[in-house]
Amino acid sequence: MEFFKIRSDIPFMRHALTFNVISFATFLLAVFFLATKGLHYSIEFTGGTLLEVSYSQAADITRIRGAIEKAGFTDTTVQNYGSSRDVLIRVPPSRNGAEPSNPSTGSDKEASDKAAQHSLSERMSAILKAEDPTAEVRRAEFVGPQVGAELMWDAFLALLITSIGIVGYLAIRFEWKFGVAAIIANLHDVVIILGFFAFFQWEFSLPVLAAVLAVLGYSVNESVVIADRIRENFRKMRRATVTEIIDNAITSTISRTIITHGSTQLMVCSMLIFGGQALHYFALALTIGICFGIYSSVLVMAPIVRWLRVKREDLVKPVKGKKEEAVV
Repeated sequence: MEFFKIRSDIPFMRHALTFNVISFATFLLAVFFLATKGLHYSIEFTGGTLLEVSYSQAADITRIRGAIEKAGFTDTTVQNYGSSRDVLIRVPPSRNGAEPSNPSTGSDKEASDKAAQHSLSERMSAILKAEDPTAEVRRAEFVGPQVGAELMWDAFLALLITSIGIVGYLAIRFEWKFGVAAIIANLHDVVIILGFFAFFQWEFSLPVLAAVLAVLGYSVNESVVIADRIRENFRKMRRATVTEIIDNAITSTISRTIITHGSTQLMVCSMLIFGGQALHYFALALTIGICFGIYSSVLVMAPIVRWLRVKREDLVKPVKGKKEEAVV
């Protein structure tokens, strides 16, 4: 389905070098912010305290968050879970006083953690009951930083395995040059997202990590569509140059790109606007990823494929007994 059709090919590859320089500069900026500022990790990665609070009626998240911040507990996360009467509160270790001043080991450390949990639970219960007498802390659980280290390692493995799978899939379906170009473009998107989160010090949580991995797979889809059209053009446009073939492939998929990414972005925007704090950074990461995913597939992946000197023989097997025309 097409909303419109562009009759003349847009010369994207004429400006490929300029766009790639911009991409490289943006990539370096993202790496710089990651190296200097780092990510603002959520409690899942840093450790801290989780509290489950129940109310007799629908909880007012804004009022609860305001009361907690007024009491000095900054950087906490407050959100509904299960129902509108149940609230989940995450308190980072730097603010909750859950970590003992003199770290110990073994049973002493476990006892210290339990005492800190009990103390925080009582303090939080007093704060919440002052705001709403029906508030009841049902569970207080300390999350150690070692859990965060395991999650980071698992995230790295997921990213590595996904990247290897992408390269392998595109190399088998098309040609290894497409696999290399696509993974460079897709990792470019991932680093850009992380760079935004480092620069603005937005909270990096498990939902954001899920969004980053989703963007990695989502960007591949656009790369596959363009790669498939390039292969098709090599069969049909026998006298065209590689540059003309790539320009035509990108131009002919613009309508499809607008429909697909526009529909996805509408859904993501609804989460960004109406999803509340729980989905805010998740939707924000997806928004950045979708925008840069379009850019990287068109203006990062395609130029790299051309500079890797892809040719017709890489994608179209010659017919035995017939002389194949060379592509200029």
